[in-house]
Amino acid sequence: MKPPLRRLIPDPIWREGSRLYWWWHNRGRHRGAATFSARWRESRRALESFRQGYRGERCFILGNGPSLRVTDLSLLGGETTFGTNRIYLLFQELGFTTTFYTAVNTLVIEQCAAEIRSLNIPKFLTWRARGWVAEDRGVVFLDTDYTGPETFSQDLTSRVFEGGTVTYVAMQLAYYMGFSEVILVGVDHNYASQGPANETVISEGEDPNHFHPDYFGKGFRWQLPDLEASERSYELAREAFERDGRRILDATIGGKLSIFPKVDYASFFGK
Repeated sequence: MKPPLRRLIPDPIWREGSRLYWWWHNRGRHRGAATFSARWRESRRALESFRQGYRGERCFILGNGPSLRVTDLSLLGGETTFGTNRIYLLFQELGFTTTFYTAVNTLVIEQCAAEIRSLNIPKFLTWRARGWVAEDRGVVFLDTDYTGPETFSQDLTSRVFEGGTVTYVAMQLAYYMGFSEVILVGVDHNYASQGPANETVISEGEDPNHFHPDYFGKGFRWQLPDLEASERSYELAREAFERDGRRILDATIGGKLSIFPKVDYASFFGK
């Protein structure tokens, strides 16, 4: 049964009010905060410095799936790499960091802010999370959101659609920086945990969905994946790269994603 107030308001008015509320919550208030922010202007200038800076080169985007445990990541030591979310749990074991780091999920950034601040690499984070990392001079803020329209941004100084997965944001970063070949590693696109897409849950034990049992370990708040939304976004990325004579390849070992051409990971290193 509808709440009493809901019964009094006509459906069209309710829908429009709801739309305006979520626009303000997700985007409007954050854009307003950027209007006179010196920190936001710094990020815009920093983003400009990365524009087409790697034109014609290749890079690797690391997902966080269990397949990373059966992938020889030592081969990436001399490559340009993008890491996301809690990829830094691997850094000590690897003996090197990813070249870049990005995170846009505010639940991740809120709970891991101290760890993220400690990373001494270029970090691209959503402007929505500025409250936890504003004083970190290594952070370049992105104007990301997770509601429509579903787009692929070629200019990261404007709006960036999150696409249901931080991997999609990394793809847009790679495009903006000019990389001609992007290789996915560890993007398993397969989760043991099931439930309604985007529902926030609290982990009750070791994480079976990622490369480390503590990735979203006991007590960690996280959102269940929306694989269909991710696939729609990946289609947009593939089309954008192909239109420009560039490409995204999938070298994930045993991955379930079928959007990009599959390639053998070892073949990139003459093996």
